[in-house]
Amino acid sequence: MVNPSPTVAEILASHESGSGSPTHTAARVADAIAARGDDGTWITPVPREQLLAAAAEIERRPGARTLPLYGVPFGVKDSIDVAGLPTTLACPDYAYTATSTAPAVERLLAAGALFVGKTNLDQFATGLNGTRTPYPIPRSVFGGDLICGGSSSGSARAVALGEVPFCVATDTAGSGRVPAALNGILGWKPSRGLISARGLVPACKSLDCLTLMAGTVEDLDRVFEVIAGVDPRDPWSRARGPRFGGGRLRVGLPDPGELEFFGDEVFRTAHLDTRNRLERRGFDRVPTSLEPFLAAGELLYQGPWVAERLVEFEDFLAERPDSILPVIREILTGGFRFTAVDVFRAQQRLQELRATVARVWDAVDVVITPTIGTTFTVAQVLADPIATNTVLGHYTHFGNLLDLTAISVPMGLAADGRPLSVMVFGPALADDVVLAAAARLLDEPRPVVAHADLRLVQKERQ
Repeated sequence: MVNPSPTVAEILASHESGSGSPTHTAARVADAIAARGDDGTWITPVPREQLLAAAAEIERRPGARTLPLYGVPFGVKDSIDVAGLPTTLACPDYAYTATSTAPAVERLLAAGALFVGKTNLDQFATGLNGTRTPYPIPRSVFGGDLICGGSSSGSARAVALGEVPFCVATDTAGSGRVPAALNGILGWKPSRGLISARGLVPACKSLDCLTLMAGTVEDLDRVFEVIAGVDPRDPWSRARGPRFGGGRLRVGLPDPGELEFFGDEVFRTAHLDTRNRLERRGFDRVPTSLEPFLAAGELLYQGPWVAERLVEFEDFLAERPDSILPVIREILTGGFRFTAVDVFRAQQRLQELRATVARVWDAVDVVITPTIGTTFTVAQVLADPIATNTVLGHYTHFGNLLDLTAISVPMGLAADGRPLSVMVFGPALADDVVLAAAARLLDEPRPVVAHADLRLVQKERQ
């Protein structure tokens, strides 16, 4: 695990005991960000004095030390509104100053969390590689000119560097999972609608999910307890599903012949070795076909969903085409080629695949695959941006189309030092099962308790 900073749980324990304080934490975070300079992580960090003032305000709140996220710092992807700050989507000419804050962020602020700033992303949240930005291109914390992944590049990097213990980002095609994989942290895409998407500039509104990045499952649990909630004004909003009751988990494993590593034998060997250790972690292995999942994934960029991005960006594309990065402009204009017939044909095909996938969950609780089949350097992506991006989304593109919940889990390093991860995914509203599986993979204890009792049990463990 990369995450060298204190976890959410550790920061809370420090603040609640008085051995630390939100202002001390704010100073540490501001110093860490300043020390690295403009490294492609942040687009709009909160200035040091404002951050310290915000931390002091949290300390002055009545009953401050009982707040669920008392003084815990966090970042927000710069496609999500925070009042008074620009929302840029990594396109300066598109930027506007938000007049209100996204409800998800408001819930964190009300719980005492300390907002640190807006993080970098692939422009218009379109891409999985992290190079599609007019700001400095971020690199993976593992070095070697390895890409950071995207579109939530800055969010993953901020957590992996230990600048903040968690970030709020987004995931439409893998944007929260791929950069998490490339930076050795957890990237969790909850079921669509569990976190309100109001205040998010949509990429594909019917698929978009707010996602969380952190270093531990316990931190994800803590933050999710605060940020999740039904929002009557979000048409995709829905309530959380049942909690996991414990016991062994049936894990679906595709035949190795179905897995694609794009010629990367080091990653193949490392992933198969990881699979061989599953039974010792409380999993029962069940053979599973990946074919219907991959077939659904092919619909995302080869089908008409790319045209949905024009709902938000068509006018800007027409008025300011030169303000958009060439690779993003190429993707957006590609949406014009689809007809209404294409849309209905693709929807019907997707429904067939959803029905096939639904039967998979009769036999398994979760499925485990690689998060990514290989990695690229920044130079490799810039030389062939479309093809490399497609490779990065091989195991993630289908998740939102099939209405799954999924998490990228770091599994150490491959033999050559690159970060290794697996993706655990399950059906909609099986979020607690997926989190339980991730905790087992990390040998991280996770209490099996009712929702309302979670914070009490976690405090007792400290």
